[in-house]
Amino acid sequence: MTVLDTARTALSTGPVCDACLGRLVADRSFGLANDERGRGLRVAVALEDDDPFEETDAECWVCEGECARHDWWAENAAAALRGYEFDTYQVGTRVPPLFEENDRLLREDVGLAPDAGEQFKSAFNREVGKRLGAKTGAEVDFGRPDVVVLCDLATDEVEVQVNSAFVYGRYRKLERDIPQTEWPCRECNGTGRQRDERCPGCDGTGYRYDESVEELTAPVVEDAMDGTDATFHGAGREDVDARMLGTGRPFVIEVEEPRTRDIDTNALERDVNDFAGGKVEVEGLRLATHEMVERVKELPASKTYRADVAFEEPVAAEDFEAALETLSGATIHQETPQRVDHRRASKTRTRVVYDIAGELENDRGATVEIDGEGGLYVKELIHGDEGRTEPSLAGLLGVRAEVRALDVLSVEGEDEPFERDEFFRTAGS
Repeated sequence: MTVLDTARTALSTGPVCDACLGRLVADRSFGLANDERGRGLRVAVALEDDDPFEETDAECWVCEGECARHDWWAENAAAALRGYEFDTYQVGTRVPPLFEENDRLLREDVGLAPDAGEQFKSAFNREVGKRLGAKTGAEVDFGRPDVVVLCDLATDEVEVQVNSAFVYGRYRKLERDIPQTEWPCRECNGTGRQRDERCPGCDGTGYRYDESVEELTAPVVEDAMDGTDATFHGAGREDVDARMLGTGRPFVIEVEEPRTRDIDTNALERDVNDFAGGKVEVEGLRLATHEMVERVKELPASKTYRADVAFEEPVAAEDFEAALETLSGATIHQETPQRVDHRRASKTRTRVVYDIAGELENDRGATVEIDGEGGLYVKELIHGDEGRTEPSLAGLLGVRAEVRALDVLSVEGEDEPFERDEFFRTAGS
């Protein structure tokens, strides 16, 4: 069947608008919008059949006039997005079953396959999307746009989904006994109550610790972006009693439903540090993409630690040096530590100590620096965890040892730096 035969048959089914007519053969001609294509076909059929061409006001039986309302929908979408900053968008359509059935019947009537031409939803999304882009200056993004507009043709309503915004940086935790994220009290399951009384374990707060890195940073970012909530994602986490020093630990703060995206990250950095009051410092804040969250959470990272170690009995310098030499480059077998066995799966992990060095302060104390594979339990590497970690410093020395203080000095990706340009976005882009 020729294109004109298809058009002629379609027009014989009842009033069909130019856009719906043009959609039938959208895969057989290019460079025109569907309504332009349909109008050309309508004129060509009239000329070939030697019939006078007449305009008609009859409503299209396929789309019931919706194809004439692209401008209306774009106007309403733009209105629904007022108050939100966005650089990218996507338009979706909730199509009534009747329209989809009409679309199928039209193709059946003219002898076309169900997937011939262009489907109503696809054409509608594109036409409204073009107009919305022209009104807002934003660019369409079929991956993860800043905002998604859904046109509900059954209710004449526009729904808006505002996707999260992301800020990347590194943090240093300068005080001990601060967890990375909120830590609900285990005694009351975070309720703050036990047997209708204030929980003695958390004094009714519902949390084991009064502050966290998340609570000292995320609220400032949420406020700057005028969002509804914020979530902290860290590249692993240090022990609560360990400081995070040196180059800091990578993190991403995710802000839900932000009204502002293009923020001054330098000013934000100053505001976060002022709010944290010297307990936590952040640096290198940058606007990031959603992909950065997974990168930060999943990329294996090597870490460098400094441990203040105490020995139960005197240790000779030559024995200490020999033990460090044995551990340097060694593969460590670690059963899940007793201190985390209640919240981690019980299994044996193998991790590599890339390098280890230390200095005896006296025969019962030392400072040790460890550069190890991500996931290495450093405290257990020192004290052995009653034989659950092999080899260990205590095991090699034959002397009980404990970590009096632990600092993390650096967290770096094993294969490449965290800070790759593809995971960031530029303000004002």
